[in-house]
Amino acid sequence: MVSPDRVLTFAAMSVLVIVIPGPSVLFVIGRALAHGRRTAMATVLGNVLGSYVLVVAVALGVGAVVERSAAVFTAVKLAGAAYLVLLGVQAFRHRGAMRAALRDTPQPGAARGDLRTLVDGVVVGVTNPKGIVFFAAVLPQFVDHAAGGVPAQMLLLGLVPIGIGLVTDTMWGLGAAAARGWFARSDRRLSMVGGAGGCAMIGLGVTVAATGRAD
Repeated sequence: MVSPDRVLTFAAMSVLVIVIPGPSVLFVIGRALAHGRRTAMATVLGNVLGSYVLVVAVALGVGAVVERSAAVFTAVKLAGAAYLVLLGVQAFRHRGAMRAALRDTPQPGAARGDLRTLVDGVVVGVTNPKGIVFFAAVLPQFVDHAAGGVPAQMLLLGLVPIGIGLVTDTMWGLGAAAARGWFARSDRRLSMVGGAGGCAMIGLGVTVAATGRAD
């Protein structure tokens, strides 16, 4: 299996990449500002699940196809960008209804809302260009081919950045949600932060669309 030194080296590499805010982090922040802590945490969970889907794809060989094909990479990137813009537009349009979202009393259909938020996070995680490039180009370099069981090694190594991302994204989400609490004291400020969260996601989508391949 994977040697401890490889795991530690890969962990160090993962930290260097993850600490730089990318699409997933900015998406979590935008959702936290627009909808609060519960939505942010569901988004974080969705993001890490989506990111691990990328790990599985790389382990099965799909990641190599995405990395080597400019057409496939562009299609995945644009799909993720369009989805981010759509979510941002929706958040901006409903910015005036954020007061109801802060009520502690569970609303009918809340579970469905959480599931939809989770799915949103998964989609963003799967289509994250930063994640695609990292897992497709960096992860395979830390596999010991002589030891055999390459797919299993990739699946195990992939848990390292996933765990790191879970911790850091949670911190970002909770921090943004806490700042949102101050805005919640005023309907006008709450509407402003909802609009800001929506604009952040729209801007993020545009940025992702403009991001080139790391060749």
